This record gives sequence, C-alpha cells and structure tokens, in this order.
Amino acid sequence: MRFFCFFLLLIFIFSCSNSKTNRTNLIDFVPENTSIIIKTSHLESLKSSINNSDFLQIISKNNSYKNLENKLESLSLLNPTSAILICFSEDLNDSLQYSIITKYNNGLFLTDSLPNYTEETLNYKNKTITKSTINNNIFYSTIVDSTFFASSSRTHIDNLFDNSNKPDALEKIYNTASNDKTCSVIVKPNNTLIKSFFIKDSLSLKTFTNYIVVDVEMGQNELYFNGITKASDSTESLINIFKNTVPQDNQIQSITPSNSDGFMSFTFNNFKTIETNLAKFNKKDSIASSTTLFDDIIEVGVIYEAKNRAIALNSIDVIATNDALLSEKNKIETYREIDIYNFSQPLLFAETFNPLITYNNTNVYCVLDNFFVFAPNTEILQSIIANYQNKTTVADKAYFKNIKEKLSDAASLLQVTNASTLKSILNKNFKESQNYKLADYNASAIQFIYDNNFAHVNGIIKKSKTKSSIHSVSEELHIKLDINLLTNPQFVKNHITKQKEIIVQDVNNNLYLISNKGKILWKKQLQGPILGNVEQIDIYKNGRLQLAFATPNRVYVIARNGKNVAPFPAKFNDEITQPLAVFDYDKRKNYRLLVTQGKNVLMYNVQAKIVKGFTFKSANNAIACQPKHFRIGSKDYITFKTKNKLYILDRIGKTRVTPKTSSNYSNQPIYLYNNTFTTTTLNGDLISVDTKGNVSTKTLNLSEKHHIETTSKTLVAQSENKLSIKNKTIELDFGDYSNPKLFYINNKIYVSITDLQSHKIYLYDSQSKLLPNFPVYGNSSITLDNIDKDQNLEFVTKGESNSIILYQIN
Repeated sequence: MRFFCFFLLLIFIFSCSNSKTNRTNLIDFVPENTSIIIKTSHLESLKSSINNSDFLQIISKNNSYKNLENKLESLSLLNPTSAILICFSEDLNDSLQYSIITKYNNGLFLTDSLPNYTEETLNYKNKTITKSTINNNIFYSTIVDSTFFASSSRTHIDNLFDNSNKPDALEKIYNTASNDKTCSVIVKPNNTLIKSFFIKDSLSLKTFTNYIVVDVEMGQNELYFNGITKASDSTESLINIFKNTVPQDNQIQSITPSNSDGFMSFTFNNFKTIETNLAKFNKKDSIASSTTLFDDIIEVGVIYEAKNRAIALNSIDVIATNDALLSEKNKIETYREIDIYNFSQPLLFAETFNPLITYNNTNVYCVLDNFFVFAPNTEILQSIIANYQNKTTVADKAYFKNIKEKLSDAASLLQVTNASTLKSILNKNFKESQNYKLADYNASAIQFIYDNNFAHVNGIIKKSKTKSSIHSVSEELHIKLDINLLTNPQFVKNHITKQKEIIVQDVNNNLYLISNKGKILWKKQLQGPILGNVEQIDIYKNGRLQLAFATPNRVYVIARNGKNVAPFPAKFNDEITQPLAVFDYDKRKNYRLLVTQGKNVLMYNVQAKIVKGFTFKSANNAIACQPKHFRIGSKDYITFKTKNKLYILDRIGKTRVTPKTSSNYSNQPIYLYNNTFTTTTLNGDLISVDTKGNVSTKTLNLSEKHHIETTSKTLVAQSENKLSIKNKTIELDFGDYSNPKLFYINNKIYVSITDLQSHKIYLYDSQSKLLPNFPVYGNSSITLDNIDKDQNLEFVTKGESNSIILYQIN
C-alpha cells in the first residue's frame, strides 16, 4: 500500500485503457464522472509490485501523490478475494475523489482493534451507509447486490442507488482488460488529472482519444503496458487522423543521435489520406497541397534536442523526393562528404502536419540515404550526420534494443524519450516539479498502432543496465576550431588530475591544449609546425610536466599553463629536420634533448646548452629518422640511420655496434624487437642487427611504400591494403592508409589504422580481430589511452579539416 498512489502517477502519464459498466458487473458501479479506473485481481500483489518498483519509488517523493497515498489509506483495511476496481474522479470543486469497488466477503473489511478508527451509520433512501474515519481521513461505504462500494465522496454513494447505466463504449473497453496481469488501467483522457504523456505541448491528451485501456506488467526495474485506445468516429480525436492508413516500420531511431532528448515518429502508407484526415481534424476547408515533397514519404520524425527540433522524412523514392527539392539545391557546406542545403520553407511542416508538428524553424537540410533531414542550423545536422556515420544513434544503443523487444516494428505513432525528457513529462503532470533521479532510464517509449477503428497501445519504462561486455563506441566530444588542423591530435598527461588532455596544432601554427571535457585551456602561437609527437618531461623534477618538441627552427619547452620555460625556446639558424628526441638514460629526469639537422645530431641539456661530452659530429648522409635510445642490460644504445648506414652509438656518441653488412634503408623508424635493432629496407625486407653487429634479413613482401611498428615482441607491418599483426595478415579494402599504430595498454595490445580515403578507423587486437563496432569515422591516425577516471579507453582523431573527435570504447 505504501507506494500505491505512486503507481497511479505512472498510469496517469503513460497508460491507456477503456471500460464500460453494467450493473451486473463491477464496472456497473463506477461513478459517472470517473476518469481513471485501475483493475486488479490481486491487490496484495499490486501493492508489493508498487513497493518494489524502482521507478515508482523514485517518483514517490512527489507531494501530490503523498497526499493521494494518505487518502487511499482505507485500502489497507481491505482483504478482497476477487477483482477490485479503484476509480478516480473530480467533484464540482475540482477535488480528487476515489471510489473502491469489489465483491463483498465476510473478511473484506476488518476494523476490529484498529487505532484511530471510528465509524457511524447513516441512512439514505432505506439504505445503510457507513461513515468511517481513519487518521482524520473520511470515506463512506455500503453494500449493494453483494458488491462493496466505498468512496471519499458522499455524493458518489448517494448516486450509486440511482442505478444509471454506463456508456456502451466504456463497457466494451473494460471487457478487453486482462485478469492475470499486475493490473489493468482505464483512462478517459478528457480529465484534468493527466495533462500529457507527450513531449509536445501541442499534443493534448484531452483531444487525443476517448478511452484508453492497458494491461500493466510491473517488475523491479521495468514497467510494460499494452492495450488499445478507441475514439468515436469523428474528427474530434487526433488518433483518428490515422484512419484508413497502414502503419509502416518506424526507422527514425536510425538517424536520431543517442545523446538527443528523444524522438517522435508517425507513419502512413499514403500521404494524401493523412493529409485529408489532418485537414478535417484542423477544420480546414481546403486540403490541396502546393508541394510534392511528401508524396513518396511514409514516415515523418521529429528529433528533439533541447529547444531545437530536427524533422526527418523517410522516403520510398529518393529520386522523386530529391526532384521535389530541386528549387532548394542551394548548397552551403559539405560535412563528412554530405552536402547541406538551405531550405526556404521553414513553415511548411507546421502548416502540413499540425498539431503533430508545430516547429517552424527548419532552415537547412541534408540527405542521409533514404532520410531527408531538416533542422534550424548546420550544427544540429552535423551532429545527426556524425552519429549516423559513427553508428551511435538511438537504434544502435543496447538500451533501445532492449525496449524495442516490447514494441511493434510498425507503429502509426511512436515516441521515445531519454531520462531528462521523461522527467520533464512527469513534471508536466504535477503541480510541483521534482528533480527525479532517472539517469538509468535511458529510453522510455509509447506507441500507437492504428487498426480497424481503434489503435493498439504499447509502452515501456525500463531501467538500463550497463554491461561491461558491450564494447560500443561513442562519440564523446566533437571540438571545432576556427582554423584547419595541421597536426594529428594526441594525448598528454595532466600532472594535477593524472588524467589526459588533448594537444593539437592548426595551420597557422597555433598550439592548443584542450581538456578531456572539450574546453580549450590555452592557445599559443608557435614559430613553425611541430615535428613528430610532443614529448613530456619533468624539467624541475617536482612532478610537474612540461611539453617538449621541435619546430624547424625552435626547440620548445612549455609549462602546462602555456608559458615558455626559460631558457626555451631555443633558436636555430639551420633547419631542424627530425622530431626532437628526448632521452632519460637512468630514469632520473636528467634529460638529454637530441636535435637533428640534416647530417648532424646535437645533444642539449635542459638548460638549452650543448652537452660537451657527446662527441658524434656528422653522419654520411641526411639522417632519415628520429634518433632513439634503447637500453639492453646495463648498456645504452643511441640509434639512427641514413639512406645507407645504420648508426648504433653509446652515450657519448661513439660507435658501440657496427653492422657487418649494409643496406639501402627505408625511412621507417628503428625499433628494439626481439632484442635486436630492427628496421626495413627500401625493398621492404626486415633488417635486424644484434649487439654484436650480426645482421639478419627477413622477406616480408612489403611494397616500397610501407610502414612498420613494433613492441619488444610484436611486429606490425602495413603495405598497400595488407596489414600484418604478428604472423597474421589482414586484407583491407583498397584505400589510402595512415601509418599503423601499436598501443600496449593494461597488458593488451591494440593496433589501429585509418583509411584516409574512406574516413574509417580500424582497431584490432593482437590476434588480428577487429574490435566490435569498428570501423568508425575519422581522418587521421589515432592516439588511444584511458584519459579519465573510468575504465573505458578513449581515442582521439581528426574529424573534419578543423575538428577533433574524441571517442570512447565502452
């Protein structure tokens, strides 16, 4: 009983049902102005279900229903052995009244030894009425034809003896209710208790239909309801606009971003039919259309994003619908290879589909396969395009797939809401607003499927459970800069939060530090483009990290606040030709900064002074790759190469290992692989040199344009459309591929590669298996890491030419 009234709240907002009374049945005793009827054959089971419902307990703090709970205290006195009806109505003073109807039995109403209970006997037209008071709440009861009737209204008791007949429609609806569900609910929408269960304020429940009846199944984490709704054959009820139409499959969820507030979809097999029905409902004299845009449309959807709306048309003839938009082909931009056009008729949808659509600010549109999407601005269209391409729409989410199991594929009208919108709808129906904790209710839905002069109703409210086994990929941030990007974004560590942030450079050589929430922390003008990746050092040995890198004529060390660390930047007259190499030989933060200029390698300390003990002067040709430092045992090795010579030096720049044979080398880096210094030749062979200078060659059948990357025991190679991980080769689609990148995180190996031609990012495990939900959209190689406090991995990439995308692998 404790949360019984809160279940009523749910029903008020999300349920549908019908009923009709006859004096031989319980429905015969329902008061004439009743607007809501709850029927259950198992009152105690209903009470228990309500008390254990997570959703109902969340909303139980609402004052309106606390008051209702107090009023319904009399239910705690009842012990029915058969079905019971609980009815709600309003009196002439707009006060809520309830009535309880059930078959009488000797143990039904036990009041012995009840504290705070009093009663007195009243007489009315030779009938006996009992007036009961419990904790200052008064109700009246009587027995008529073996039926027990109790009500908070004396008027209802008096009218009971008039034996007036109930409308046939109510009786027919009531007979459709089940006897074996948690309960059934009948709603007459023309009442002041329920304002709406729609997102749109223009959709009034009062004008939607005449009767709604649903059977409700209630679990601890979910509420399901299904039934029918019926309106008289007139133009007064909105549900009848679907008369003589055939419901189609709802597909708008396939283009609705998962971070939207929800969507509404309505379908029809013939636009002219629903156009005629809408004209009658809106009492329009003329139904002549001035456009052919909707002739081949079978579904119209509204996507909700805060106060903005996007409208989507689902076409069965894309060519014909495009032809209807020939006069609207004023392209304003292209986003992810999708053209976006101006739209000159922002009032068209409201004029055509009122009151289903009242939004009149659709100024731009695009085409996504069979969907024509209209929105107020390009930002909303870009979000829809990105989520559609990334497969991060509502349809792709596990929580929607879970609720979809309880819904029909085809519905005349479907509404799906997120947690925030669910809360908003709840607050529409209450006198006071509450901040309900509904974050786990990611998707709630109600749908109407029109049939022969009635409509089926299905609905679900379900708590989502996140499963760690689900590796969905979601777009967490899409950061746009004013200028195109020059470098690929990468992660750097925030030494304060221990989390990761994003660093990137634009074509004007501005360097940006961006938080993992998408906030630009600072922007700094540099002298030239950054060579290679940005390194991090602790120059003061105090735990604070700085950014270190080279441009063609500068070496920078920058603090986290964006300020230069003196004496940097160091200026160079001759061009720096390779990325800055940072060595920390003994892990004591005594850093050495190696600057490559053509044939020369210069070693600096953190005071920007030349390290005099480093004696290497010049290579035989221009150095072809970034110098690297490796330690094997207790010995240090500094490596780099030219086009025909591999240099392996000690700390002071003297030759430590001389390869016994020479080769024509590629420009690929040198790696320490299986304790050998490993790189490739121009012909694509793998060259390995051990610490004694012995050289081994392995044919990999790589083309001249190839890429490799290794860990100590894992080799990844890419040549044309073939990607090899360890000893397994994957044939990719032909394309233009970025360098493969290898990540070792949490004792797992990940390999990424991006097709720059088709804008697809692939991510594989060490067994060459593509991770679930890949590929995703991207225009550069990625950086993969765990950037925040959760356990999910994130990766960053280029989006459009001026944007950064941060993804999360859930």
